[in-house]
Amino acid sequence: MTSGDYCDLVMAGNRQLYAIIGDVTGKGFAASLLMAHLQATFRALISLDFPLNQIVERASRSFCEMTMPAYFATLVCMKADCSGNVEVSNAGHLPPLLVHNGEITEINATGLPLGLFNDEKFSISKISASPGDTIFLYTDGLSEASNHETVQYGTERLHTLLKRHYRLPPRDLISAYLRDLESFRSRSSRRDDLTIMAIRRSKQRRRTT
Repeated sequence: MTSGDYCDLVMAGNRQLYAIIGDVTGKGFAASLLMAHLQATFRALISLDFPLNQIVERASRSFCEMTMPAYFATLVCMKADCSGNVEVSNAGHLPPLLVHNGEITEINATGLPLGLFNDEKFSISKISASPGDTIFLYTDGLSEASNHETVQYGTERLHTLLKRHYRLPPRDLISAYLRDLESFRSRSSRRDDLTIMAIRRSKQRRRTT
């Protein structure tokens, strides 16, 4: 099955984790090829240890140079270290959600989608994740999924479920969303690609003497 959604985790030097989630316009083989190009581009740029905003800017420039004007990609690129420092560049994508003790904070977009302008600049949002905090990322295949009455799943339902189940391990949290989405859709078939990512900062272990 081909997909225009992009999801990747990359471990880099100094114990840094890069998490990337995105959505390329269109469906089918063309969207899948563009997604694969983005993945290769980001992995190459991460290996060169550029600052996060430059990684996104260079990826956007490369995307512009190899696609037609009708194509673009919304995307979130996040870098986290073992101290809980997190940098986020959001290129027109749905806001990642930081969950701290059941309270949800949206990390809004800091730039336009990739591929719109060759010289687009991207800024960075900096947050701090405490032990036990979760960052939840998703594509519109979740929030814009419709049931047989053409009602969308929506962000309100998404937030409600996250507040209810935020203590679950990330894998179980994602499974809870898939079950809830299946129940919501009922007889309706899935019409869009769907990607969900949940990342949790592990709780600090106590040192023994």
